This record gives sequence, structure tokens and C-alpha cells, in this order.
Amino acid sequence: MTKKQSVNFNYSPKHSEKKLRIIPLGGQEEVGRNMTVFEYGQDIVILDMGMQFPEEDMPGVDYIIPDISYLKGKEKNIRGVILSHGHLDHIGAAPILLKELGYPPVIARNFTVALVKHKMEDYEKNSSKLLKTILIKSVDEKIRLGNFNVGFFDIEHSIMDAVGITLNTPAGTVIHPGDWTLEENPIDHRPMSYDHLSNLPRPTILMLESLGATEFGKHTEEKEMYANLEKVISSAEGKVIIGTFSSQIKRVGQILEYAQKIGKKVALDGYSMKMNMEIAKQLGYVKIYKESLISVNDIHKYSDSQIVVICTGAQGEGNAALSRIVNDSHRFIKIRKKDTIIFSSSVIPGNERTIQRLKDNLYRKCDNVIHTDIMDVHTSGHSNAADIQKVIKQIRPDYFLPVYANHYFLKEAAKLAIKNGFPKDNIFVLDNGSVIEFDVKKSRPNILPKKVKTDYIFIDGLGVGDVGQVVLRDRQMLAEDGMFVITVIIDSKTKEIVGHIQVTSRGFIFVKENFDLVNATKNVVKKVIKERTSPDMSINWNYVKNNIREAVGSFLFTKTQRRPMVLPVVIEV
Repeated sequence: MTKKQSVNFNYSPKHSEKKLRIIPLGGQEEVGRNMTVFEYGQDIVILDMGMQFPEEDMPGVDYIIPDISYLKGKEKNIRGVILSHGHLDHIGAAPILLKELGYPPVIARNFTVALVKHKMEDYEKNSSKLLKTILIKSVDEKIRLGNFNVGFFDIEHSIMDAVGITLNTPAGTVIHPGDWTLEENPIDHRPMSYDHLSNLPRPTILMLESLGATEFGKHTEEKEMYANLEKVISSAEGKVIIGTFSSQIKRVGQILEYAQKIGKKVALDGYSMKMNMEIAKQLGYVKIYKESLISVNDIHKYSDSQIVVICTGAQGEGNAALSRIVNDSHRFIKIRKKDTIIFSSSVIPGNERTIQRLKDNLYRKCDNVIHTDIMDVHTSGHSNAADIQKVIKQIRPDYFLPVYANHYFLKEAAKLAIKNGFPKDNIFVLDNGSVIEFDVKKSRPNILPKKVKTDYIFIDGLGVGDVGQVVLRDRQMLAEDGMFVITVIIDSKTKEIVGHIQVTSRGFIFVKENFDLVNATKNVVKKVIKERTSPDMSINWNYVKNNIREAVGSFLFTKTQRRPMVLPVVIEV
């Protein structure tokens, strides 16, 4: 069993009408794959259906989604799926999981619903027509989902239409802001406060995203960030290329407005960037200045000093616009020494090395690369340590469950709460698959001894779950030491080798430069066939192939200290 698997896979807690169960299916041991099940009696409410990007030891995997085995057979009990906001780590798995669960109602704000519909159409044509939605038009709305009374509250995050939720049941009230931050001096609204959530029916259970638990520095304020961006854009001698997240609609809108003011032209590049801006335009969330917004195809019609490009790829994604630009494979954009490159984004945990390589390549091509280590050109959509302590103090929950981050972030968030005077015994750091139960009849919650199944479900192309640990292990072996194919033709009567043994190597050795090793390996194969076959007996060729595989694998390891995947091909004639 690998570290990515949970125990007691077939476990399913018994139902009781007086118990609230909280079961995270993802997001407690990684950044991404966020999905939590809330269960009271026979009623189920789900929060978020996120995806996770593959790690370095997952070659060929496109992304990872939560395992919903626990929900199989309970589809009719699902009263609704609430989506906190439109980032992929919260909605990326929705096209697949909604279909598998029979399309339960989706509760979300406009921009989030629009993004989900586009994701569904990308995954399967016309599937968005099957989506049942309940739009959150105001945070003052209340929705009844079986035994759950659902409420909402405004939060700040780096994408439009993010929303926090409350789930009230007889056993307790859950407060969950999704991803969040606190902006001390926002440019378009009053500073957020969550004091009003302290008045919800008790006991209250605060589930707080904790990715910033180790960040002790001060937030960059929006005003400062926009002032810095405007200064760089106005003074640039060449093109300005801004790499940012495609979800930063508000930021893109502000840059468009400033470019209009100073007479510069803006080109958007990257599929998700253009799609998100089109959705925002249709919803009336941004103003598009037609005289300033140009197609990337038309950049050549203007001088470099007139051009601002806003594109995806600040995380170093291979096919994204910024990577194509730096690799000189972009059809319309070429970097020159006088151009200015701005990274207006934070580093997603796990992408550090990829982003560093991208920066190195940009520094070789351009004299003006600006990122947050040099100038405040980005504000994070996530809280810091001080924010976590402030919000806990404002809400004053009875129980604290840090969520949505790697395990060590959750533990650090727990420490912050304890330093703030929160009772240690009322903090629960859950794993994926943990089941915590709040019982009307008991004064304290209880974490059940068994977990539900939360395996990684790998998505590779159109396949869902057909790449498992065995396939992944084979890919890792191929990536690390390559493959070694041995083809042998054997006479069915004499059991003698016919012709020459053929050896093909991919990613292991270059055959033409390693004749001694290849010939020695052929002798090992000849010895195995001689010892394992006889003209007088019928042969189990699978047995022979396994013996060849083991003998050749051991021999190659003694000679090279490497273990390629050995594939014997035995042909009987």
C-alpha cells in the first residue's frame, strides 16, 4: 500500500439521524483536489469538486481527481453540490464527478457556474445542458437542502464570485469560507469582517483554508500593487509581457483601463485567459475597451513601446503562452532585450523548480524581469498567519478544523490558534478520508477509527482511473532506466534458437556503442533457453519469458547498476 492510499477502503459509517459527519475526500494532504462531504441522517451536501495537478513522480498523468467510492449507492441522498469559487482546485473535477453522481444540483455564483459549464463542454459536448443550477444571487439568501440550512457570506479571494458558506444542522453549524484572504485597504469595498458569524447557532465548526499558515510577512496592498504595475507599464521602452493567472479578471480589467488611459494596446493570450475574459464580459463584470484591446495576431502593426501582453504561463506550464514565448515557439510574440516581463502571480507549491527555470531563460533573453522578490506586483488570494488568527478571534468558533493545504500547513494553523488562546482539545487536523462526527447527544465530536477510501484517481487523456499504481510504476521505471526488448525465435520441435537474437533498447543504452554488453546479454538468454527447454517436452513459454526477464534484469543490474524494464518476446515457429 502506498502513502497515497487510505486504510479500511470498504468502510462506510452507519447512519444516525442525530449526527453530523464531515468527510474530506481531498484537500487535507495536498494543495488541490478539494472536496468535502457533509452528511446528516440521509442527507448529503458536497462542497467543491477540485482537481490536483500531477506530481513529478506521475509521468503522463494529466490531473488527479477525488475518489467518490464512498458516495456510490448514495447518489439519491445528495441534496446539492456547493462550489465556493471557480479555481480548478475547486471545480476542475466537476465535469467528471457530476456525471458519475447523476448530476445533482449545483449551487454557486454566476461566474463559477459559467466556468463549470465551459469545463463540461470541453470534457463532453452538450453535457452542460444536463447541469441543474441554483444561482446564489445574494449572500442574504437561505437554501434548505434536506436537514441542512445553507447560508452564505462574502469573502475576498483572487477570483470573482467567490463565496463562503454556512451549514446549519441540529448537531452544529459549519462555517467554511473556501479559499480566502483579508485585504486591509481594498480599492472597491470596505474591509471584510466576520464578527457576524460568531452569532450563528452553536456549536460552530470553523473549517479554515490554511495555506498561508507559515506566511508571517505583511500583505501587499492592492493600491500598492496597481501603482507598481502602472509605473512599470508607463515607463517601459519595449513590450510589456505580464504573466498571471487567468482567473485574475479584476486585475486584467484594471490593466485594460490603465492602458486605455495612457494610449497603449493590450493583447490577451492563452486559451483560459481569453475564455475567462469573455465570460466576465458577458456577465458585465469587466469593461472591454475595444480601441485598446487587440488580437495577438495584430501586435506587429504597432511599435513595441505601445504593446502590453497579458498571458497565462507564469507557473511554467509547458504549453502555456509565456513558455511558448520564452522558447521562441510563439507565432506572433518575440522577446527583445528592451522588453519587460512581469510575473504578477505567486508560486503554487510544487512549481518552484519549473518557475525558476522559466525565470532563468527569461533573464537570458531580456534585461527587465520583474517579480515579487524585486517589486510588489502581485497580491495573494490567500491569507497569512495574522489573518488566520484574526478570523478565528472574530468568529470565535467552538471547534477549529484547518483545511485545504498540505498536512504541515494544517498543523501550523493549529499552532496559530493555540497561540491565540484557542483550546487545543477543540482543534482537529483531519486526513483525507477521516470521518469526524458531531452528535446531538454528546458534548464532544468524535473522529471514527476507520477512514473512507480516498485513493488518487488519475486522469490520462479520456481515461478515468484506468491508470493505476501498477501502470504508474511502469511509467516511472521507463522514465528512470528505460526499456530493453529481447526478441527470440525458437524452433517448436528442436527448441533451438532460429537466426539471431534481436535486442532493442530505448532510454537504457545505445546498442551500437555497447556491443560487448549486448552480446553478453544474448549469451545469458541462450543459457536460460537451453536450461529451461527440452525437445522432448511441451514448453510453458510464459515460464520461459519470466526466467529470461529475471536473468537478464539481474545481469544488466550487475553490469550497469540500472534496472530497465526488460520485455522478452519469444516467438515459436
